[in-house]
Amino acid sequence: MKIKLIALLSFVLLVLAACQTEDSGNMEGMNMEGDKKEPAGLQTTKFETLSGNEFNIVAKEATHQLNNEVSIDAWTFNGSVPGSQLRVNVGEKVKINLTNELPDPVTIHWHGITVPNNMDGIPGVTQNAVQPGESFTYEFIPEDPGTYMYHTHQDGVNQLDKGLYGSFIVEPKEKSYDRDYSLMLDEWMSNPEEGMDMSEGNEGMDMSEDDEDMEGMDMSNGNDEEKADENDGMMMDDMSAYDIFTINGKSGESVDPLIVKEGEKVRIRLANIGYMTHKLHLHGHKFKVVAIDGQELNEPQEIENELLSIAPGERYDIEFVADNPGEWLLECHGNMEGTDGMKAKIQYEGATESTDKSNQDEELPTFTYTNYGAPQDGGFSLDQSYDVEYTMNLNTEMLDNELAYTINGKTFPNTESINVKEGDLVKVNLVNNSKLDDHPMHLHGVFFQILSKNGKPLEGSPIYKDTVNLEPGDEYVIAFKADNPGNWLFHCHDLHHASAGMVTEVKYDGFMPDFTPDPEANNKPE
Repeated sequence: MKIKLIALLSFVLLVLAACQTEDSGNMEGMNMEGDKKEPAGLQTTKFETLSGNEFNIVAKEATHQLNNEVSIDAWTFNGSVPGSQLRVNVGEKVKINLTNELPDPVTIHWHGITVPNNMDGIPGVTQNAVQPGESFTYEFIPEDPGTYMYHTHQDGVNQLDKGLYGSFIVEPKEKSYDRDYSLMLDEWMSNPEEGMDMSEGNEGMDMSEDDEDMEGMDMSNGNDEEKADENDGMMMDDMSAYDIFTINGKSGESVDPLIVKEGEKVRIRLANIGYMTHKLHLHGHKFKVVAIDGQELNEPQEIENELLSIAPGERYDIEFVADNPGEWLLECHGNMEGTDGMKAKIQYEGATESTDKSNQDEELPTFTYTNYGAPQDGGFSLDQSYDVEYTMNLNTEMLDNELAYTINGKTFPNTESINVKEGDLVKVNLVNNSKLDDHPMHLHGVFFQILSKNGKPLEGSPIYKDTVNLEPGDEYVIAFKADNPGNWLFHCHDLHHASAGMVTEVKYDGFMPDFTPDPEANNKPE
């Protein structure tokens, strides 16, 4: 998809809304008043948590208030951003009926959930995009408890920015916690007309004569907050346009507090649906990282005053005992314009005052999962034999005088696929050759085990993920078993990068999709 700057970006509808659990109630009574009047015919967002086995999801427009000053026109699932939280029981079949009331086609992808291929929601790959006024039904059995997301995969780089996503929680058979909160992290533009249009093709960005000296340069989107300003002044992918950071669609004082009671064990599910890496710090408590990308860790130990670096597409579940009454911050660290708005209060019942203060500029150690928890047989090892081995070189470069994000020097759909047979054991070596760009690589349809980082084997708990973030120069070795037949995307979850080419597929030999691509459906898988 071609990436261009334009003078105006029509309907960049940026959104999120309070994604709460059964413990945190609903959004009735929340303040939706701002300086901007509500457009005629659009209702304000109203969040709800849904549970059960069958859900109706309507994609429609609504007005959403980001903070006390900024409201936006949003594209929503069920009239809120994030969309209705879906809570289901592990191992039970679910049915989701999607109806599209938007002017453009949409789909739903079930991020991290191992669904059948025809339920994966990828336009042109697993289904045709759902047209305005039409419906589509998704059915699958979630086999793994944990924290997941759902979002459109049709023209995702634009439609996610407009608000089409929500949280999807697969409840375990037995809970280890008393209180449960889900927080979706994102970032928005208060002046979207200064932003970027990402919707036009897969060729990258046209460069003007003044930018000829950029040919051959590695470009960066500044995915980590501390690196975001390094690209200031470059023609595209300057993420400083995103100047409002949100938790559950709210920023600053508009973020709902997380109410806890002394003695409770509290689980907080942190999910990054945005395009930047965010580093979160929990004040006043020791905590455990109990799950990553929905997968539980083996014997996690308590840590404190460490930053959780959560890349686009990743989810981190933490648990702590509420043993320090008062009000405490859970806040983002960094120095971008929007950082200050990504804060939530941990508020004890009965607490009347707090002496806690923000320290978002302080440098703290960053948590790493490479040596965390207790070792255990994870099923794969570096020295075993594999049926398929693939090296994925990721890069940011100029191709035909246009900016491209490449896999082995090519852009999708011309990238080389990973061809497997059902039952194959697959090892992939991922290398980030970009000088400035992070690449959070997300694999659909299966979890993979991380075996090593930068040549060093993992030492702690086995780590299973569906998204691995590679900073510049990083090299990861991952492994998985090809046990879910289909055609599965493997792409960067900074969708600016995916829409400019950083996509490939895992393809099973002999697999045939059960739909016929419709050339009139306007299928845009990224």
